[in-house]
Amino acid sequence: MLNHNIQTLRKNKGYTQEELAIRLHVVRQTISKWEKGISVPDAETLQRLADVLEVSVSELLGMPIEEKQMNEVSIQLSRINEQLMIKNRRSSRIWKIIGCILLGFVLINLLMLVLFSNLRYEQSEEINSQTMEVYK
Repeated sequence: MLNHNIQTLRKNKGYTQEELAIRLHVVRQTISKWEKGISVPDAETLQRLADVLEVSVSELLGMPIEEKQMNEVSIQLSRINEQLMIKNRRSSRIWKIIGCILLGFVLINLLMLVLFSNLRYEQSEEINSQTMEVYK
């Protein structure tokens, strides 16, 4: 019962065995032994474990935590995650569109600069040739 509750609550919080071990100042293998039912935490560690998992000690020691409750929480978290992904995609698209517009603006300005400088060059060549004809 305790081993099942520890594992279920740890996963619900999104902790790996390593992360939970760091929070409790134990090694990962200790968490693994608790979850396999090979050993149990002492009273002091049990209290810290309950605090980290945000439950009471009696809940840890009590009846198994229903997977159904965990599944409902997981479903809600999944929905929130999907909404955040959609928001991030929209934001990304907006920035891509803005970037494309700015790039287009820069390219058009460069094109106009090249065309006008070429036009000025042709005009100056024409003026030079007319000037040369006048002096002939």
